[in-house]
Amino acid sequence: MTKYFIEGGPLFMGMLTIVLLAVVAVAVVVIIQGEQSKKTRKLRLEAIRSLGLFALVLGMLGQFIGLFTAFELIGGGMDVSPQLMASGVKVSMITTIYGMIIFVISYLLWLSIKLFHNK
Repeated sequence: MTKYFIEGGPLFMGMLTIVLLAVVAVAVVVIIQGEQSKKTRKLRLEAIRSLGLFALVLGMLGQFIGLFTAFELIGGGMDVSPQLMASGVKVSMITTIYGMIIFVISYLLWLSIKLFHNK
């Protein structure tokens, strides 16, 4: 896992990890604080979904910035083998996959809280 974190780039992977921690923290607060107003509960549930969507978009942004930089180098006359190109595309997808995983986790948390912790 650490290998992928480093390959994905500490900046975007770090930001995505912070978003994941925020999703989990908000979900825990919603579950623990059963006695909260409906408005507060609704806002916190929306925060879980919104943070998940933000993680997805942030992961895609990391991939697009990586690909843009690679294509800029290739366009500048750098000779690239197909193996190197495939490896670069694979590495650029790490942030997107991590963002998608966080997105799925946030939606599963949101759905489970909505269905099973409806107080």
